[in-house]
Amino acid sequence: MSEALVATQVLAGKVAAVARAVSIVENGRTGFEELLSALHPHLGKARRIGITGPPGAGKSTLTERLTQAYRAAGMRVAVVAVDPTSPFTGGALLGDRIRMESVALDPGVFIRSMATRGSLGGLAISTREVCDVLDAAGFDRILVETVGVGQSELDVTRMADSSVLALVPESGDGIQALKSGVMEAADLFVINKSDRPGAPRLQREVELALDLRMGASHRNVPAHHGALRSGKSTPPPVDDASWRPPVLLTVASQNEGVAELVAALDAHWEWLSASGELETRRRDRLAQRTREVVDRATRRWVWQESHAEEAITARLDTIGAGDLSPYELATEIVASLREGVRV
Repeated sequence: MSEALVATQVLAGKVAAVARAVSIVENGRTGFEELLSALHPHLGKARRIGITGPPGAGKSTLTERLTQAYRAAGMRVAVVAVDPTSPFTGGALLGDRIRMESVALDPGVFIRSMATRGSLGGLAISTREVCDVLDAAGFDRILVETVGVGQSELDVTRMADSSVLALVPESGDGIQALKSGVMEAADLFVINKSDRPGAPRLQREVELALDLRMGASHRNVPAHHGALRSGKSTPPPVDDASWRPPVLLTVASQNEGVAELVAALDAHWEWLSASGELETRRRDRLAQRTREVVDRATRRWVWQESHAEEAITARLDTIGAGDLSPYELATEIVASLREGVRV
């Protein structure tokens, strides 16, 4: 089946074609870039929501409940769930249909499991492009659930319109969990499994950290003698034009707090649209995507179409003897490529 025919069927919303297109893109098969180019003019209608957080935070259950809520509102939902890859076999369990059994058979829901295949950041390398296929196919919401990530693995925040960070009360020191840019990256915070001890405390810690970041840590705190703070000690006001991430309490397994999460996501979308941030984020996303495609094409050209690999292999003994360093050889190879010589 040609890329043009697959693209036509994807735009028509045919599930089999969507599954085929996702496989073509995920595996980087011949013609996948032509397929994505054909779909590109039809992007931008779906809302992309990223759900990330540490292992055991209940991300799959949150994703399932959000899917149910959006389906109840008559929307078509696509779920991209990323599983970690075994460093030994390269395989992954890919068991998200099992964890989301209540929506797995719904014809209005498309679930795709993807393996990270060694990619850091909580996402598979091709996740963004798979989301493009689903966007073009006419899904109203695209939910991307990452693997359990650490403090700096937040790629999902760069590919989603709204990103949700799920935490749990027993995840440890709340402030420690919010280091390394997480506070700046997430748009909404969810304390899931909030029926467990420590949830209100973690919620307060996250809110305090947010206030510190936004310069409003004492906006509602009275002075030592009870009077409101004033003068030079008054903290700078929170900019009304900026978005302050809400910190929500949920018990996803009991469907508690999910309606509030849906409402907060809607409020964030309205802010994105009204403030112009949505256009800015999507422009940045397109710029980053273009750089990634250039990087991929450059790597493919260097290692598959030039003789760089042969040049390295031929001079390994020289490098091993200490007569030539890897840096010197790399400089020679790059200089040759710049001159248009295929090494």
